[in-house]
Amino acid sequence: MADAVLIVDDDADIRRFLGLTLRHDGFDVHEAVDAEDALAQARSVDPDVILLDVMMPGIDGYEVCRRLRADPRTQETPVILLTAKGRAEDKIRGLDVGADDYVVKPFDPEELVARVNSVLRRSRALRDVSPLTGLPGNKRIDAELRKLVTETTDGFAVLYADLDDFKVFNDHYGFMRGDEVLRYTAEVIRGALEHHASPKNFLGHLGGDDFIAVTAPELADAVCEEICESFDQGILEFYDREDAERGYVEAVDRYGQRRQVAPVSVSIGVATTAHRDLQTQWEISAVATEMKHLAKGQSGSRFEVDRRRGFERGHVNGGDESGK
Repeated sequence: MADAVLIVDDDADIRRFLGLTLRHDGFDVHEAVDAEDALAQARSVDPDVILLDVMMPGIDGYEVCRRLRADPRTQETPVILLTAKGRAEDKIRGLDVGADDYVVKPFDPEELVARVNSVLRRSRALRDVSPLTGLPGNKRIDAELRKLVTETTDGFAVLYADLDDFKVFNDHYGFMRGDEVLRYTAEVIRGALEHHASPKNFLGHLGGDDFIAVTAPELADAVCEEICESFDQGILEFYDREDAERGYVEAVDRYGQRRQVAPVSVSIGVATTAHRDLQTQWEISAVATEMKHLAKGQSGSRFEVDRRRGFERGHVNGGDESGK
């Protein structure tokens, strides 16, 4: 599907020139003639990038950009300002109101297309990053798993980490402290991967309290052990002193019963090629999820590594060794 570009300029000749240039390079082009038209189309068309003229009658491009950034529906849409002014102060003003880039008239067609593509690349990269942890999101994780099964020849291990009783913590202390625990979890996993360096190392945030990491098969156990130990060493820092000292919080479960809930722990399931091939990203996901559920069936921070020689669904034999 072609990327959609919204051109905003009151000059019909400029709109025609820009439209021909961008259509020639495969873009889906939309046009707006003034500020009100631009704001309306930005909401209805949902363009991938907006080319916005600065000098327009009535509401100028700076104000349009400011309004785009103030609207939740358009605040993340990339904006490239089109300006006849090349002065530094004009460029700075445009960046201050939220523009991503600028192009000075008269346009060089190749430069214009290059800047549009550059802004789109940055936008895609940012959209696929967790705003909470700064880690790659679902699309990057999926691409990484696909690459593992299509390009890797010397094996890999995929770790699926999930927090236990995180919802209780979140409900008890509030989402802001819960977010701090998620950032802490990301740092713990990142630190373990850094201590056990490998060219294969990768860390992504699926969302919520689910994380995916990749490492070399021979490093998987050591990485998991460090994650579990480091996580347990620091998690009580996020609890009130009284709760940390007694080792639990009191919470009401879904049945309305009050119970004592131990501190948040981490469960990790590991899918690895150490013992057999993993042919698809879906198989990796299935095995890692199965191992994670096995780890969650036990108390405290733990990991389970799939050590089976063949994939036998329904017969989980996670291995002879499990982590703490």
